[in-house]
Amino acid sequence: MFQGQAAPENQIHDFHPPIALSGLYWVVPIPKGGLIISPDGQTATLEMKNVAVVDQPKWPSLDAVGMPAIMSFKVIWKATDEKIIYDDPQKQFRVEGYRATAQLEAQVKVPSIGFSWKSDPLSESHANVAIIGDEVNGRYYNPVKQSMYLNGS
Repeated sequence: MFQGQAAPENQIHDFHPPIALSGLYWVVPIPKGGLIISPDGQTATLEMKNVAVVDQPKWPSLDAVGMPAIMSFKVIWKATDEKIIYDDPQKQFRVEGYRATAQLEAQVKVPSIGFSWKSDPLSESHANVAIIGDEVNGRYYNPVKQSMYLNGS
């Protein structure tokens, strides 16, 4: 979150999960029932409540102070019929799926400083870019012949 223009010197909050004991960063487990995918695979809903996060406004500075915070959010993605394929063999990155609409509502609290924030409601949220599909990268990436995309296989 920024006060004024989005620039490092204007950052007043930065919310992220703490580093897990395993060393994973920016990852939290999704509780049972937190992710719902429609039977036709066209809609996905992710809802997380009271997730323990850290508010660390000066991150990634090594002396950044972190404060415990709590975040809740709900995201809904709905696929369209527009197929999306992006494949970059040089970067070993591919995403295949369908363009989607996305909506998000969220709220966060930092109890130690009495800060809270809540987004606009889900009904007023609209994303410009969203994709429902699959991504592969790095060691899991296998080049795909261009002809596979042309014949739809």
